[in-house]
Amino acid sequence: MTRIAIFQATTGIDPAANAADLVDAVKQAAEGGAAMLFTPEMSGLLDQNRKRAAQHIVREGDNPVLAAVREAAATHGLWVALGSLAVAGDGDRSANRSFVIDSSGDIAARYDKMHMFDVELSDGESWRESNAYAPGDAVVTADTPVGRLGLAICYDVRFPALFDALGRAHCDVIAIPAAFTRPTGRDHWHVLQRARAIEASAYVVAAAQIGEHEDGRKTYGHSLVVDPWGKVLLDMGEGAQGIGFAEIDPARIAEVRSQVPSLANRRAMPN
Repeated sequence: MTRIAIFQATTGIDPAANAADLVDAVKQAAEGGAAMLFTPEMSGLLDQNRKRAAQHIVREGDNPVLAAVREAAATHGLWVALGSLAVAGDGDRSANRSFVIDSSGDIAARYDKMHMFDVELSDGESWRESNAYAPGDAVVTADTPVGRLGLAICYDVRFPALFDALGRAHCDVIAIPAAFTRPTGRDHWHVLQRARAIEASAYVVAAAQIGEHEDGRKTYGHSLVVDPWGKVLLDMGEGAQGIGFAEIDPARIAEVRSQVPSLANRRAMPN
């Protein structure tokens, strides 16, 4: 079995403070015997004030949070699934990008969030994530100490086709870092994470934002580790920022896939 750590964070509007928290999380994970750490969506900056946030959104190579986590990973010999950072792109929009960082501090994989949350509500309120972020268009996996890792981010969890693709890519573990709000979290969070684990016959590691943030956002927490049967192995609840640990067991993946061989039995849908 392979021990993992999961960082449940209350990310704020100061990238330097957020970077310090991430570096400390890497240290705690390594000291706790983990081979890999998982962090939430927008681990480096969580700020709904786009004008203020824009001052800190830079290209990947200039991002101080990414640099700090890479250095910490190398220092402690730890792999890190850095949930996501806002990274400047070529046009007016940024990317919401996950990074897999190896134990030498090198970037092993990148994934840009594929699905944008765009909605017009009946009361006139609207959210258009696509105004600020350009969607990714690639399914991404990486071979890591926990096995083959598939990458998704937050709202992606509502789109089973992505997880079908990750299942076909023989992923053992799927990372779904998130910043779910409390209303949707209460009703949808657990069932969505468990469903994706069952569908892909894979572990799901869902590192989440928690609590009341400096920008006024209130997030649900409940960072989860779910096994391929859909059993919740770790639920960090709605408490404070902190680190949790769980075990990834390759034998459990093989057992579930032999009992319910849905990946092998899957058929293409007719047009």
